[in-house]
Amino acid sequence: MKIETIYKHFLECDTICTDTRKISTNCMFFALKGDNFNGNKFALESLKKGAKYAIIDEKEVAQDNNCIMVDDVLKTLQDLATYHRKTLHIPIISLTGSNGKTTTKELINAVLSKKHNTTATKGNLNNHIGVPLTLLSMTKHTEIGIVEMGANHQKEIESLSNIVLPDFGLITNFGKAHLEGFGSIEGVIKGKSEIYDYLKANEKVIFINQNDELQIKQIGDYNNTVKFGSQTKLLKSQPYISLEYKNQTIKTHLTGIYNYNNVCVAIAIGEHFNVTTEDIVSAISNYIPNNNRSQIVERKGHQIILDAYNANPTSMIAALSNFDQLLNHNKVVILGDMFELGSETNTEHQSIADYVNSIKLEQSILVGENFYDTKNKYDGISYFKSFEDLKNNFENFEFVNSMFLIKGSRGMALERVLDLL
Repeated sequence: MKIETIYKHFLECDTICTDTRKISTNCMFFALKGDNFNGNKFALESLKKGAKYAIIDEKEVAQDNNCIMVDDVLKTLQDLATYHRKTLHIPIISLTGSNGKTTTKELINAVLSKKHNTTATKGNLNNHIGVPLTLLSMTKHTEIGIVEMGANHQKEIESLSNIVLPDFGLITNFGKAHLEGFGSIEGVIKGKSEIYDYLKANEKVIFINQNDELQIKQIGDYNNTVKFGSQTKLLKSQPYISLEYKNQTIKTHLTGIYNYNNVCVAIAIGEHFNVTTEDIVSAISNYIPNNNRSQIVERKGHQIILDAYNANPTSMIAALSNFDQLLNHNKVVILGDMFELGSETNTEHQSIADYVNSIKLEQSILVGENFYDTKNKYDGISYFKSFEDLKNNFENFEFVNSMFLIKGSRGMALERVLDLL
């Protein structure tokens, strides 16, 4: 069936669904496949639960007139998203980077939504499935779209850019993330810069930090840029970032100097889309991080920087460096393994352990098999092979009015430490 016909059916539906456990009445169900699941097996169930149409790619499933047979369900989802995007005729901002994507996206959305009706990526649904779903959630009421794009191997950002067709784009930074897929930091730079390749080839706008020499080098002599980094002045970064913007002080709820550039790009994008200074200040001041990203929470007299959503060597060092500068006598770090580092796994975990040992901390706790297997163990660090091991020994630690940094890759789920406290 042609994409134009499928699009007409899409317009008859209220929403898209890919999970029969979350079927809503009058939705369009896409029977996606994965390594451990096959959505085709649930197509008829989705119709019984209220889906209007089920997009399938296995003929034997087509036992209902509302089953729409296609060659490839995922490709159809992506093509439908691009077709829909073209009908919207709105500016779309795409962003990628090794660290800070989701926080930056949320800041941009907070600023732009002061003046415009925006639709932004929910959470971190930033892959080959999440990006199309974001586009398809945009309606005739959407005035600006904000799409986060993630990647763990070459050509993925290129593919996502060709789905989104962004008018504006930016890279938060280059860091040691997903080295297993990218192969090296050079591979990360090349892979993330695929968004620049798309924007330059299509004469679109790049938002660029004028103080980031590496990114300046990546875009070369391309002039269709909006530079940021001079509009603001960092006033304070402990424990929260404060900055000066147009003779006003913005006090944020963001911890870590690494979030300063994320604020700066949100301000620059707000200015570009004619958000007033007053609204920009209000949006940045009132933005409160959540979802385990640089949150500061309190537990029984302890102050906790909860940054447990994800981690890689670059973000880990940045968080530790920031934590080292905090003026607190009872500082405790609880760090979990970093994943997807490939051949660099042992080296990078040893480097983090070395760094932890080099700074002044009351307690240092490293959790996970990778940290446990580091060759050079330090007497001042407690090592646990798993979270369960930590949990079983947690009562042996004494914490008094401590400040914690809790950080690790998503699979470690270190937010569970809050329950132990």
